[in-house]
Amino acid sequence: MSVFDSLSRRGLLLGLGAGGVLASSSRQALADPVFAEYPFQLGIAAGDPAPDGFVIWTRLAPRPLEIGHGMPSAPVPVRWEIATDRGFSSVAQRGEAVARPELGHAVHVEVTGLEPGRDYFYRFTAGAERTPSGRAKTAPAPGAAVAQVRFGVLGCQAYEQGFYTAHRKAAEEQLDFVYCYGDYIYEGRGNRTYTGSGGTIENPRQHLGGETFSLDDYRRRYAQYKLDTDLQASHAAAAWYVTWDDHEVANNWVSDIDDDVPPEVFLLRRQAAAQAFYEHMPLRRSAFPRGAEMQLYRHAAWGDLLDLNFLDTRSHRSNQPCDDAWATTCAGVSAANAQVLGEAQEAWLYRNLEQSRAHWKVLAQQIMVMDLDRKEGPEPGYNLDSWAGYSIPRQRLLDRLRERRIGNTVVLTGDEHQNYAGELYRDSRNPEGAPIASEFVATSISSSGDGQDQRADGRRYLADNPFLKFNNAQRGYVVCDVTPERWQTEFKVLDKVSERGGTLSTRAKFAVASGDARVVAA
Repeated sequence: MSVFDSLSRRGLLLGLGAGGVLASSSRQALADPVFAEYPFQLGIAAGDPAPDGFVIWTRLAPRPLEIGHGMPSAPVPVRWEIATDRGFSSVAQRGEAVARPELGHAVHVEVTGLEPGRDYFYRFTAGAERTPSGRAKTAPAPGAAVAQVRFGVLGCQAYEQGFYTAHRKAAEEQLDFVYCYGDYIYEGRGNRTYTGSGGTIENPRQHLGGETFSLDDYRRRYAQYKLDTDLQASHAAAAWYVTWDDHEVANNWVSDIDDDVPPEVFLLRRQAAAQAFYEHMPLRRSAFPRGAEMQLYRHAAWGDLLDLNFLDTRSHRSNQPCDDAWATTCAGVSAANAQVLGEAQEAWLYRNLEQSRAHWKVLAQQIMVMDLDRKEGPEPGYNLDSWAGYSIPRQRLLDRLRERRIGNTVVLTGDEHQNYAGELYRDSRNPEGAPIASEFVATSISSSGDGQDQRADGRRYLADNPFLKFNNAQRGYVVCDVTPERWQTEFKVLDKVSERGGTLSTRAKFAVASGDARVVAA
């Protein structure tokens, strides 16, 4: 037994300030630490709300940007509380978790035993240090009649290209929950400038270090993002359902494919990225990484109003056709063996859709389903990193919805750094009958900089694609107000993100009536 093992639980001191660390040599958790610097610098979060609870998350990191994040290589206890009021005068549950060094001292607590359909507040304590409180709402009871839900859709938050004003505004919306479609971080090296459709501009802030490859690289990148207090406010205001897209790993990756990198080497990078994603997101243990794999597709319900199918359109997809060229097409677009979801996820989705008794069926995913013609002239050209680059699985999905008469299906999408609203047909060049489903694409929080109301290509898209009803190229987020009779999507945009203090406005509202997939201005 070491000398530290004989100390009482209340007597152990962690010296985290002057470079030296006093730590137990045993695997037993160190008790009642004293931190020289605030350990909860990365904030708190809640996620995956269910009728009886949700996940609450934090991570101990007194020095978030350093290797080792200012913590000892030892487990540390963290206490948590759930209350029915923000002042914590009525505590519903409390307990203790262990922040383990193997997971970067992240904490995931799956809280159960709560009442459905109500607000709760949560906080963490380590030693004498305490977090601010966060709010999370439990989902309604299974099958319960729900008159209305109001939730947000957001993502694509390139740190370098703008400030997180949209997150601060979203935190003020009093949302029931948030769906984050991905691109929570960007993997690229720090750059002073950014070149986009508007030319080369100076980035308002800059990534630390080079491109992310190792676990330490990804941890540092997440820490830099999570130090942003606007993002922290957005997490603390509502529970999030999170998925990933490409930049959590590498641009436009699919399956084990990343340009010319050998698959076995790329999977090592995916493994590091998956662990860091889990460490920093409010995910359940069902998503715990197993090597490079994560179980991110999952289902949630909001009473009898919503069935939410959260999809993973990266991990199980076949390679992009035509060398992933932009605004083009080739024979590979119609490859019979192409996959977007993979066989297991696709079968899981079809079962959920066919068994659903909810008023609205939601596909919460990453890449556009509309087969938007993006090429000027008579020949079509597509974004081949979207469903349009995979015509056979896309047609399979839409045929299933039509043939099984699965109505009131709404697709929620990100990735594009623009707002879109439109209708889904099996073949939009030759639409037959009424639209099969509706799609709303949410713009980015900051990626692509300030943007503009509408780009020249956006005007062309509207002219060339009659099923497309709206396009806008500013930054912001989407708010969905849903009742059994009507789905309304509100596109909220900022005049600027290159400076702090951007002004938020509602750019447009579009609605879908129950039983009718047409998208109309509201």
